[in-house]
Amino acid sequence: MNRILVIEDDKSIVRELVMLLRNAGYQAEALEDFKYPVEEIRRKQPNLILLDMNLPGMDGLAVCRRLREESDIPVIFVTSNTTSMDELNCMIQGGDDYIAKPYQPPILLARIAAVLKRCNKAKTKEETRLIHKGVMLDLAAATVTFEGKQMELSKNELKILYYLFAHPGIIVKRVEIVEFLWDQQMFIDDNTLSVNITRIRSKLSDIGVQDFIETKRGMGYKI
Repeated sequence: MNRILVIEDDKSIVRELVMLLRNAGYQAEALEDFKYPVEEIRRKQPNLILLDMNLPGMDGLAVCRRLREESDIPVIFVTSNTTSMDELNCMIQGGDDYIAKPYQPPILLARIAAVLKRCNKAKTKEETRLIHKGVMLDLAAATVTFEGKQMELSKNELKILYYLFAHPGIIVKRVEIVEFLWDQQMFIDDNTLSVNITRIRSKLSDIGVQDFIETKRGMGYKI
């Protein structure tokens, strides 16, 4: 369930927003301490923030600007500041969307859903592509790419490379890789692992990657 944090000092609006969001299936709560808003956001780790511009202490624009120095949590400004310059400032400071008060609940919910969908889609795409030393492993496409050259991978090859990419700079024991593949319902033995490593190295060489997977004798592999 997506968690939404409401940062608004008007208690009647807070109650209205929290009830609206909970009825729509979100987990919603309001910020109560405006003294250190960014620290509170960091502690609560919401999936999205509804942020007013006019707050006691640090204003909403400053909160968003500070937040963008360390986080890409989506922010929708919900504010009574309704000039085109206000909207522009919200976007400049890192806001993902802007809606003026008084808002229409269905429109606000639609904006929230759209921002969450867009951000989750971008995050998912990013998480399916791993990069190490210029080599990109695309989990969704089952390919490995280097400087524009690409090779397709078998299921075993993809899983082995994924495990190595998940442990960069660390010596991974052969038995760990075998156990990982068994956990993934892919049954290979030690000899089959050696064959797959050889095939992976050959495919990496074909796209111009040399010495990417190091063999640490008696220990395992390292990238």
